[in-house]
Order: sequence, then structure tokens, then C-alpha cells
Amino acid sequence: MPRVVSIFFPDLPTDRIRRADPAIPVDQAIAVISKSGSKRWVSAADAAARNAGVHLGMPAAKAQALFQGLRMIDADAAADAAALERITMWALSQYSPIVAVDPPDGIVMDTEGADHLQGGEERMLTSVANRFRAKGLTARVAIADTWGAAHACARAINRETVVVPSGETIRAVERLPISLLRLPEKIVSDLRTLGFRTIGELSAAPRAPLALRFGPEVGRRLDQMFGRVCEPIDPIRSPELIEVSRAFAEPIGAAETINKYVGRLVVQLVAELQRKGLGVRRTDLIVEKVDGTRQAIRAGTAKPVRDVAWLTKLFRDRTEKIEPGFGIEKLTLVAVMSEPLEEKQTASSLVDDEDADITPLIDVFGNRGQRVYRVAPVASDVPERSVQRIAAVGEEVTEGWVHHWRRPVRLFARPEPIEAIALLPDHPPAIITWRGKRHRVKRADGPERVFGEWWKRDSEFEAVRDYFVIENESGERYWIFRSGDGIDPETGSHKWFMHGIFG
Repeated sequence: MPRVVSIFFPDLPTDRIRRADPAIPVDQAIAVISKSGSKRWVSAADAAARNAGVHLGMPAAKAQALFQGLRMIDADAAADAAALERITMWALSQYSPIVAVDPPDGIVMDTEGADHLQGGEERMLTSVANRFRAKGLTARVAIADTWGAAHACARAINRETVVVPSGETIRAVERLPISLLRLPEKIVSDLRTLGFRTIGELSAAPRAPLALRFGPEVGRRLDQMFGRVCEPIDPIRSPELIEVSRAFAEPIGAAETINKYVGRLVVQLVAELQRKGLGVRRTDLIVEKVDGTRQAIRAGTAKPVRDVAWLTKLFRDRTEKIEPGFGIEKLTLVAVMSEPLEEKQTASSLVDDEDADITPLIDVFGNRGQRVYRVAPVASDVPERSVQRIAAVGEEVTEGWVHHWRRPVRLFARPEPIEAIALLPDHPPAIITWRGKRHRVKRADGPERVFGEWWKRDSEFEAVRDYFVIENESGERYWIFRSGDGIDPETGSHKWFMHGIFG
């Protein structure tokens, strides 16, 4: 069953201001001021301002008197809304085919079709939060069975990520305040006057008196939160996206019929791409059913394409995942990520040799949720920083590694601690113990000294490593190092580590 992810940006206005003006000092406290007539109040404040005692709703004059170094900036609701829309469009291209704005300070997405997000829900949410943090945005991410539950938990629980286990919506939200039901402020105020404080109290109350006084809205929001009523997510769209669709007078459901119309939509999409000189990198198939629910399938390619046969195959390999239910009333194909693509001849009878193209294989693995990449050199003397992951298909990397010393065939992602008996400061170990096994060193070469990158972190200003290539009695060769120069404790801990294995 698809799950819903809600992403809440508690500091969206202040984060937007910092991104728009990088010259603002990091330690500068910011408060966003809204006004109505002569009244001015704090509508948003960053962490530094909140730590100083500034809170939402505080009069602007009081906030300024409380914290003299406070930078006060007028609210710009239109700019905040535009920023949220840009964030949503980026999330659409990166995470899921079904992503929508959840105004005024969040987005919501259906996990269906997000096959590249693997490793469990907690790991997925952490990755999402980390990527937004890297972009200078504070995010709280929650996943639950329904939009309403995910929305409420993302805003109520003061953690970066929240996972509501499937089937435990009631337990997760029953003690949350009724203000998180996405009801109009007037209804929330009147419910509080009647003594309702939590969602659990409201859900336990008789429905008829509430409907008589407030209309159907209270019951509808409760039913949506608890999954009794479907709340479809209408995916965000923009004029720049190339989109083709087919609606059906009579619902369809047979796999053969679905594949037939998907093939026709691919032909239409490729024609539009051809007309605009584009190739598609990421394509979404949105399936709209008669019961109002949506299902989505995403197909990605390693490089821009507009090959009808290949795109059709990518979708037909996965249409078995579609559950038509009572029938499908509309199919939509959307090119959510496209790039310029020029025509070029790929084969000719005049050419004997043709380069083997492994892009289709990369596409197959990628659409199965596998991460396909290449490694490329990076200018760094620190071994674990001398490589980087790059796209599986892209420009050839002309740089290479230049070392006067040998490097192991297998380099560990993180050095592993070992026990060593050695004469400091310049001699290699005579015996090492690694993973519980004792190795007597017969031959050794070194030391090779590697210095820390002081321009990245102050702690590496004096840090050094002394690397040795050692060989044991069985002829196995290892790459080990001692942290520090063996004399000065400020250069390192003088502990030994295993970092690689030679072939």
C-alpha cells in the first residue's frame, strides 16, 4: 500500500531570505514581520531569534526591544509561495511522480513510484532531510498511511524525521491538537470554546451535532486523516513540462489494453520532444482510477532519449504493478526531466566497428532501484577523498591519479583499527592483529607520509598519517597507516589502521 510523505519547512521565510542574500552573516538573527494596518507582528523567526526569546505573534516593537541585533524583514507571501512551488517542482523531479504543494509551508508526496528510494522508510526520510539541509532549508519529514496524519506529525513532533508505522495512525495522532486537522481557524476556535483540545477527543464525539453546527468539514477531515475517505494528491504541473494524456469513456483494466494505450502515449510524447529538440531523462505514467485514487510509475534513463521502442519497453516491463481496481479512466504521460538532444547517426554500413552502448543495461538496473554510477579521481592526497561518484553515463574524465607510491586494489570506505607492535617513529610493525587474526610481517615498505587538508578543517592543520605496504608470511599484502608522526601527540593518536588490500 502506498504511503504518504509530508515535508514541513518551519523556517521557509527565513531560509528563503538567507538563500536570496548570502551576504547575511550566519549568526545574524532574522525575524519576518507581517503587518495589517498599523499592527506589526513576527510571522517567522529563525533559530537564533527564537533562542533569544522571539516567538511567532510577538509585536514587532517588543521583538526589536528584546534583541537589539535582530534583523527585521517585511514578509513577502508571494515570494514564499513561489519558493515553495520551486521546491515542489524539484522534489517532483527527484523523488516521486506524485508531489503537490501543501500550503503555506510544506509539500506532500505519494511514495508510489519512488522505486529509487530504497533502504527502508527511516533511511529514505533521513536522505530527504539531509538533501534539503544541504540546500539551506530546514525540513521535518514524516511518513504515514494518510496525508492528514503525515501532515500533522511533521508539524507536531519536534524531530527531523517521523515514521508512523502502517496501521497505527490513531495512536500517533489522537493526542495532537485539533489545529493540525487543516480546518479553518474559525472552526478551530469554536471547537476550543466547546472544550475540544485533541484530535482524539474530537473523533470520539458524536458526529451529528458537529455536522449540524460546523457542516461536513470536521467529519471530512477526520475521515481523511484516519483513511476512511480517500484524499488524492493532485500532482503539481507547470507549463514547461511536456505532458500527453488519454481519457476513456469506458474504464479500462486489462493489461493488454493498458500497454496498448501506453505505447500510443509514448509515440505522442516522443513527437512533442522531437518538435522541441529535447530528450527525456525521467518520465512518469500517472494512472487515474474511477474511485479517485492515483497510481504512478516512473521510468528513468541514464541519458536523454526519445526512442519510442525503448521507452515503451521500460513502461511495459512495469505495468504489471498497476492495480486497476474498478477501472482506469485516464492515463497521463509526463516528461518531468528533459534535456536538449541533437540528432546523430549511431550506426552505418560504412563503419565496421561500432561502440557497444551499455546505456540500456544501466537503464534496466536504474529502474529496478539499483544505484548505478562510476568512480572518478579527485585531487586529494587523503586516500578516501581521492574518489567521487559520478553519473554512469556522461563526459569522459580526463584527469587521473598521480602517485609515486603504489595504491591497493581494494580501498576500504573507512579505515579499520588494528593492533600493531612497532618501533616508533619510523619503523613498520613487526606484528599486526586485524579482525582477530594475527599476522607476522615479513616485508614492509614505507613510510609514505600523507598530510591533512588544513584548508578544509582546522583539526587537520597538524594531522599526518604514515602509510606502509606490508607483506605477511602467506604473501598477502596490506596497506596500513599510523595516525600521527610517532612523536608529537598533536599530529594524531598514534593508533594503527588497515586501509586497503593489494591483489
